[in-house]
Amino acid sequence: MKLMQSTITLILLLVLSSCASMGEGSVAEKRQKILQMKDQVLTQLFSKKPDTRSQLNSAPGYAVFSNANINLIFLAAGTGYGVVKDMSSGRHTYMNMAEGGVGLGLGAKDYRIVMVFHTKDAMTHFIENGWSFGGNADAAAKAGKKGASVEGEAYYGDVTVYTFTESGLALQATIKGTKFWKDKDLN
Repeated sequence: MKLMQSTITLILLLVLSSCASMGEGSVAEKRQKILQMKDQVLTQLFSKKPDTRSQLNSAPGYAVFSNANINLIFLAAGTGYGVVKDMSSGRHTYMNMAEGGVGLGLGAKDYRIVMVFHTKDAMTHFIENGWSFGGNADAAAKAGKKGASVEGEAYYGDVTVYTFTESGLALQATIKGTKFWKDKDLN
C-alpha cells in the first residue's frame, strides 16, 4: 500500500511539474509571460464580475495565480505561479505556489486565483509568509469556453479570494494546504 501511495505521489509531482512549469526563457521572458497571464485573468474576472475592477483599483494590492491541480482518489496535488502587484508603488513580486491534500477526488483542472488585499499589512504578510490552509469541494467539466464549473469567492480577514476554472474535468472534496513563496529567480 505504501509503495502504491509513493508511486501515485511521484506521478502526481511529475505531471504537475510539467503542467505549471514556466518552461524555457530568460528572466524577462518569464516575467512577461506571468504579466500576460495576469492581464488575461483580470479581463476574465472583470467580464464575469464587473464590480471587481473598482475593488482592485481601490485596494492596496492584489495577486493573480495560475494553478494546475490533479486528484487521484485520496491524494491531491497542485503547482503554479503568479504575481502580487502593490498598487501604491506599482511593484510586482513574482511568486510560486504548491498545494497538497487528502480527500476524495478524481480528475485534473487548470484554474486561476485572484486575491484582493484590503490592507497593506495583509499584502505584506502574504508576500513574506504566503501560507494558507483550507478545505475545497468543487466540480468542473470545462474546455475553453465550453462546459461548466463551480466558481468560488471567499473572504479571509482582509483578503477576498476569487477562483475560477480555466479547463479540466474534476470532482473533488479535499482538505489541502497551499504554500505561496517568492520566486528567487524572478525577483
